[in-house]
Amino acid sequence: MLHLVDPVRFAIAVIPLAAYLAVVGWVNCRRRPLLTSGACDISALGIGLLGLVFVGPIELFRPELATTQFLNYIWGLLVAFYLLWIALAAMVSRPRLVVYNMTPDELRPILSDAAGTVDATYRWAGDCLVLPRLGVQLYVDGFALLRNTSLNSSGPRQNLQGWHKLARQLRANLRTVEVGPHPPALAILGLALLLLVGCELRLAGGGDQIAEVLDELFAFGWERT
Repeated sequence: MLHLVDPVRFAIAVIPLAAYLAVVGWVNCRRRPLLTSGACDISALGIGLLGLVFVGPIELFRPELATTQFLNYIWGLLVAFYLLWIALAAMVSRPRLVVYNMTPDELRPILSDAAGTVDATYRWAGDCLVLPRLGVQLYVDGFALLRNTSLNSSGPRQNLQGWHKLARQLRANLRTVEVGPHPPALAILGLALLLLVGCELRLAGGGDQIAEVLDELFAFGWERT
């Protein structure tokens, strides 16, 4: 099926995704866990899917009237519109923390130490953690394939300042922690490399097709200027 996609669109779709997979694979190869916010996690995934969205919905639903008025600048406007949607999704999402390269069982004692430092009244209920003084309620969820752990807010009433305090303390506690590399991370890095090599081969053998596709996508306005 890949040979049905022209080299330019294939490259546009694959390069951001390969970059995202490379970063995820590199993080999981490290011997240190990485703590990030849910907003950053959403933003990274959204940027990784940018190429697929560009050759999919953005190109498919590109308004003809706006294309006539804005010429090639329409692509920049549509990409900016997509990035604004990602920013909006990141801002309106509930508080969340993501710890890469660490399972829930590995994180739990470290999280307990961090919670006890910022709120001595903390308590566990199964996989749920409540910090009454900070106004934080969360549950621990793991993703075995990428060996990451999400601390998801449970309930709409959350104190953002409390989440920030917990994140700072947890980040400080994680600085002294070492973990083993995650074997599937090599497969993720290999997939990213495979996508980039495939993109390079498709572009190298594209020839005149590349020029034709570039004219089709971006040359609308150059003939009018």
